[in-house]
Amino acid sequence: MSSPNVTNPAPSSLSRRHFLRQTAAAGVTVLGFPAILRSASPNSLLQVASIGVGGMGGGTMKSVASHPKVKMVALCDVDQRFLDAAAKLFPDASQHKDWRELLSRHAGKFDAVTIGTPDHMHAAAAVTAIRAKKHVYLQKPMATTLHECRVITQEAAKAGVITQLGNQGRSSIESRMTVALLRSGAIGKIKEVMLWENKPLSWWPKNTELRAEGDPIPATLDWDLWLGVREPRPFLAQTYHPKTWRAWYDFGVGEMGDMGCHHFDITFDALRLTAPLRVRQTTPGSSGALWGQKRVVEMIFPGSDITAAKTVPVTWYDGGMQPDWSKIKLPNGIKQAPLSANYWIGERGSIFKIYGSGRPFVLPEENFPPEKYPRDFKGQNHYHDWVDAVVEGRKACDDFAHGGPLTETVLVGAMADRFAGEWLEWDRKNLKFTNHAKANALIRRSYRDGWKVKGLG
Repeated sequence: MSSPNVTNPAPSSLSRRHFLRQTAAAGVTVLGFPAILRSASPNSLLQVASIGVGGMGGGTMKSVASHPKVKMVALCDVDQRFLDAAAKLFPDASQHKDWRELLSRHAGKFDAVTIGTPDHMHAAAAVTAIRAKKHVYLQKPMATTLHECRVITQEAAKAGVITQLGNQGRSSIESRMTVALLRSGAIGKIKEVMLWENKPLSWWPKNTELRAEGDPIPATLDWDLWLGVREPRPFLAQTYHPKTWRAWYDFGVGEMGDMGCHHFDITFDALRLTAPLRVRQTTPGSSGALWGQKRVVEMIFPGSDITAAKTVPVTWYDGGMQPDWSKIKLPNGIKQAPLSANYWIGERGSIFKIYGSGRPFVLPEENFPPEKYPRDFKGQNHYHDWVDAVVEGRKACDDFAHGGPLTETVLVGAMADRFAGEWLEWDRKNLKFTNHAKANALIRRSYRDGWKVKGLG
């Protein structure tokens, strides 16, 4: 079959301290969660600091701040432009450029942290905040290395803080409905999954030449703080900052590492997956400073009670690479293949879902009329769910116990880009590739002096 056309308000600090002392004196503990507990009075606010307040970090900051029980008290960014813009929204919040200074000197003024930095700085900031007993909302992907993901997950469990990974789509009604359909057996046990993400790479840098002589550093940017844990190098215009760092191996995890956290979530959840047994990229890979721009990655997972066999294949496509259209049936009314979608093949049908807010279609449609679809899903704000979880003393819907293994799974697949054509055998328990020493060398990376975090890099 040929491919279809592709388209595409705030109490005084004294009253707050009084509340916290009261709960501590009363011996109130809710799963060990610090600061804001289930017994919190209606007037007490969650004091939040935001690390990274431009781009997606700024969106996260504003979305969390829109909760009526949140007060934004500190802003941190390495670029003064972003700080100035955030300060107009939250003029009473203190301003900082270095998150290390924020967490070491001012941690007593806030309970929780949002982190929306470039990917390479997620782990150091998150682990430091968690060890300071701060609740953390962390944008996806969790980190750039498998070791960082594992440490973040373990530290969060040890600290008992409330965490949320920025997989906003997980909270959508459409995603939750798809999980319910897959688990219900609507198409029988699952035989195969195909996930594709072919939107243009708007973040690909306009300059990919790593010249020895740098360009003038913007007056608003602290370039050394932006580099953070990575080794010094010249600033190059239209190369890294802003928003063009994801393509670089040192700073991002490419398209699969980024969008994979969204696309894999339904499958990971519904099929009760743990980690792949083996992965292989069948398209040409990358070896230099940049990630590859396109890939097909085959992943073989252990089966579960939801799958038809002892193992289940999940294949990822990006950069314009197309799934096997001979296996895919489009729903009535959808005449062009979407740029981004998911497809699950079962023993007696399939489920098609356009990425994002697209509804799931059970196919063939004549066998599954509208009245069979699960209902009564309530709307859920992913950012507010985290705040509510802190206030209520419960887990958030995408806490790190889920988000950590999910990100690890995606990163195992992304690493195949460096060893194209080779099967990489994965041992999740021991955090290693059992058949590939060179792949193991990518599991953990060192941090430069002045940025080292115990147990990380």
